[in-house]
Amino acid sequence: MKLQLSAPIFVLRQRARQLARSNGIPLHQALDTLAREEGYSRWSLLVRRHPAKPAPRILAALQAGEMLLLAARPGQGKTMLALDLLGEAMAERRAAYFFTLEYNPADVARVLRELGKEPVAQSLYFDNSDDISAPYVIDALQGAPTRSLVVVDYLQVLDLDRRKPPVEEQIVALKQFAAARQINVVLISQVHQGYELSAQALPTLNDVRQPNPFDIGLFDQACFMHAGRVELTSLAHP
Repeated sequence: MKLQLSAPIFVLRQRARQLARSNGIPLHQALDTLAREEGYSRWSLLVRRHPAKPAPRILAALQAGEMLLLAARPGQGKTMLALDLLGEAMAERRAAYFFTLEYNPADVARVLRELGKEPVAQSLYFDNSDDISAPYVIDALQGAPTRSLVVVDYLQVLDLDRRKPPVEEQIVALKQFAAARQINVVLISQVHQGYELSAQALPTLNDVRQPNPFDIGLFDQACFMHAGRVELTSLAHP
C-alpha cells in the first residue's frame, strides 16, 4: 500500500476514463486496474485511503482578496486542479472566470465532467483571447461580484507581449484589483525544466519560470504539485 499516490485522485480518474475508452472496458474495471497499480486491490479501497481532494481544501484556505500561484511541470495536473477549483467555486454559487490560451470551451466542459462537475454556463466566464494580460483581465472583471474565482492560464502569458506593461507591474495590478474587489485570482505557472534534475520532492519558489524576474512575494499563497503531491504554502509576510 502506498502512502502517496502517483497522481491526485482526479488525475487517476481521468486516466481511468481514457483507459476504458481505449481498451473498450467498463469504467469500473479501468478504475480497479489503476488502483492495483497504486497498490490497492480495488478503486473503492484507494478512495477510502485517500479521501481528501485538494481543490476544496485549497479553496477553503484562500481568504477573500488573496492571489494564488499554482505551479508544476507539464503533465502534473495543474490545469485540471485549477478547473476543479472553478468547479468547486461554481458549486458554492460563486462566479468563475477562466482565461486561457490552451483550452477551448469543449475542453473545459469535458474536463469538468471528468471531475464530476457539470458546467454551469451562466456561472462560468470563458475567455481565450490572444490579448490576455493583466489590463485585459481587469477590464473583463469590472462586473465581477465579490468572492469570484478567477483563473489565468498561465502566468507566463502575461510576459509574452513586449507592448504590455512589465510582468511585475501586471501582477501588482492584479493583486490590487483582487484585494479591492475581494475576489481570488489563481495564476497557473510553469516550472523551470531544471527542476527535474534536482532531488527535490516538490518545486519551490526558486523553480518558477521567470523569463523576466518579478517578486514572487506578491502572491499570498503558492501551491506546488509533483508526482501526486499537492502542497499549499502561505507566502504572507510577518
